[in-house]
Amino acid sequence: MPRAKPDECNSDISPADYAPSQCRRIESDILAIDYMTETSAVIEQRGFATFPAVFLPHEMEQLTHDLEQSELRRSKAGIRHALRHEGIRDLAADSRLLSVAREILGHEAMPFRATLFDKSPQANWLVVWHQDTALPIRNRHDALGWGPWSVKDGITYAHAPATALCQVLALRVHLDESNANNGPLRVLSGTHVKGVLTDNDMEELARSITPIDCVVPQGGLLAMRPLIVHASSKSHSQIPRRVVHIEYAACTSFSAGLELAIT
Repeated sequence: MPRAKPDECNSDISPADYAPSQCRRIESDILAIDYMTETSAVIEQRGFATFPAVFLPHEMEQLTHDLEQSELRRSKAGIRHALRHEGIRDLAADSRLLSVAREILGHEAMPFRATLFDKSPQANWLVVWHQDTALPIRNRHDALGWGPWSVKDGITYAHAPATALCQVLALRVHLDESNANNGPLRVLSGTHVKGVLTDNDMEELARSITPIDCVVPQGGLLAMRPLIVHASSKSHSQIPRRVVHIEYAACTSFSAGLELAIT
């Protein structure tokens, strides 16, 4: 099973820093070892997989309420750098998510960034075909394959090479149902193995590969590699589509001497 490659990462964290939370775990076949082993292979082949029943509805409703009361700055699309929110930090450290991340990335995988995507009739938006290639970095210094650089909300970002991005997995927790009408994530299966692509490359792939709508129920989970080509359309529904997008890394330090910022 694919694991983080030692020469790609220089880990300086302890798994105990993000120990599983003590909240009640849902015991189900969804996260059984045999299922996870099979799902890991699916993620490596297709670049994504869905888990339809991970969290209970009342857990999602409570977190939604807490986020609505939050004073964190919002943009039209949601909340960036959401690990500042206690409820999101607890969610990221939940054993149900860590078990998935560590099955794919290795036992030291930890969350480093979270984003709330909030799509509704009042805040409707679309995203064109793209890959998630920018990583938050503690301190900027030039390194081969890294860049261009930018600063977002006070955090330094660099577009990373594929060797770093293959150590990352995103887990998308669905606070609401994501259906065909409210702007679900769309993916081009298998494109995560093609490296960092140009806009023209992605447009060509979108013409040749049939997109898949990632329809996920409330409380469900979508696991995805950052290099999979993905997009989303505007919602055509009154039903909101709120998703907490949490990114995990196999390590916090890369061989280029750059360290991830925790956001």
